[in-house]
Amino acid sequence: MHSPTRRGALALAGGLLAAPVLAPAAEARGPLPRAPVDIEIRSFPINAFTPREADKQQFGAFAFRGGLELQSDYRGFGGLSSLRTDATGQRLTAISDQGQWLTASIDLEGGRLSGLSKARMAAVLGPGGRPLAETGNWDTESLWIEGGTAFIGVERTHRIFRFDGFGREGVLARGVPSPVPMGANRLPSNRGIEALGVLPRPSPLAGTLLALSERALNEAGDIRGFLIGQGPAREIFVKRTNDFDITDLAFLPGGDMLLLERWFSAWRGVAFRVRRIDLAAVRAGATLDGPIVLSADMSSQIDNMEGIAVHRNGEGETIVTLVSDNNFSFLQRTLLLQFAYRG
Repeated sequence: MHSPTRRGALALAGGLLAAPVLAPAAEARGPLPRAPVDIEIRSFPINAFTPREADKQQFGAFAFRGGLELQSDYRGFGGLSSLRTDATGQRLTAISDQGQWLTASIDLEGGRLSGLSKARMAAVLGPGGRPLAETGNWDTESLWIEGGTAFIGVERTHRIFRFDGFGREGVLARGVPSPVPMGANRLPSNRGIEALGVLPRPSPLAGTLLALSERALNEAGDIRGFLIGQGPAREIFVKRTNDFDITDLAFLPGGDMLLLERWFSAWRGVAFRVRRIDLAAVRAGATLDGPIVLSADMSSQIDNMEGIAVHRNGEGETIVTLVSDNNFSFLQRTLLLQFAYRG
């Protein structure tokens, strides 16, 4: 595996800054197939999370359970912006920021990641069966699956699509749009909804959709979000510190939220962190904050980390899965990382 360098950091900067023009460029090469396509994904193992400390497997309450660098010759593969794992942790569903679904089986050997198999990609469909990418809703950045319903957030058009038929039809389900309740202040075009999640029990707001922006700030400089459902939408905020932006969220088995955040500098590359948020603190008008439970910079095997998912394995361990968005750039990597969390 290549180690991070200043050249690599600058290359990453170029990839991130170029991201807004990627979708039109892809369209110029012709649209991707609407129907599901079986694809081959090559996996290259990451055995050490921090190469300079190759034997280190424990990172606070997180035990590294392996990682993969993923590659595919299918031109629609990449740009993974959010993911969910099923209750068993054996199936993965993700979306790319070009309006594509990815589904795959997660393969393990000795409890560690070994590959992805039975992988398929398909266009995310909107009303009438037309791909979202063909309607200008290509920047699909957030995904949540609750029961048989899926929710996808589109960052630049500030819409959330609801797929009521996802449990029956899978990636062939068609989404129905609704606007994000922005209030008097519009969300920035490229800093809109980045994370979605349905609040679990025992929250009194269980069943409410939580939508957090990447970096739409209020007057205090904190990140705006919304509670949608059970009456009119209400605002909620996340304390922004050290220039980190939100990229995804997940809930632990006990209900607390893990918030994935990314920091970026053109000179120093990227870093990510995970904050744990008390579920009881999630209420209308609140400003959420919590301890950092995991963090890493380019001295570790990371890239542009944008997706997080949680499940319990057969041994009762809480497994946290992270994925990176390579911005469809050959200078970046699509990484899948797993940790066991004992928090």
